[in-house]
Amino acid sequence: METGHGNVVTAIDLQTAVEFIWREADLLDAREYARWLRLWTAEGHYIVPIERDAADYAAVLNLIYDDAAMRDARVKRLTSRQSMAVTSAARTVRTLSRFIVAGASLDDIDVRCAQHLVEQRRDQMRLVAADITYRLVRRNGELTLDRKIIHLIDSDEALHGISYLL
Repeated sequence: METGHGNVVTAIDLQTAVEFIWREADLLDAREYARWLRLWTAEGHYIVPIERDAADYAAVLNLIYDDAAMRDARVKRLTSRQSMAVTSAARTVRTLSRFIVAGASLDDIDVRCAQHLVEQRRDQMRLVAADITYRLVRRNGELTLDRKIIHLIDSDEALHGISYLL
């Protein structure tokens, strides 16, 4: 497809999407939450469902269902000096693999992948595993994060408190 200025616009390729997802994970591990917030579209949703096969996440109970205002509030809590989560914040390392294109058009791509997140907090190490689906969209020539759905493999079990973003 060609724009009126002779520039060729191509679909978002998997490698570009994967590099974006890796950068997002790196920002989270580095606790660069303000920069992480800037990756998102204004209408995007950050979702951690309880039900693995829910058809409409807005209509069911979720562990997290954040729009822009809730993402911002979550980051403020995580970075507030008064927050218990900050005083004992976990260190994390994410490994993402098994990237699969779940859908795509010229200006968006849905990518599924697996995540292993290792958390170190209070002299204990814990592994959190999840399947994640990202929707990335191109806005003004840049990739942005429009939806992130994190299917924890143990979402229907008793979960420990977390002091980080998944």
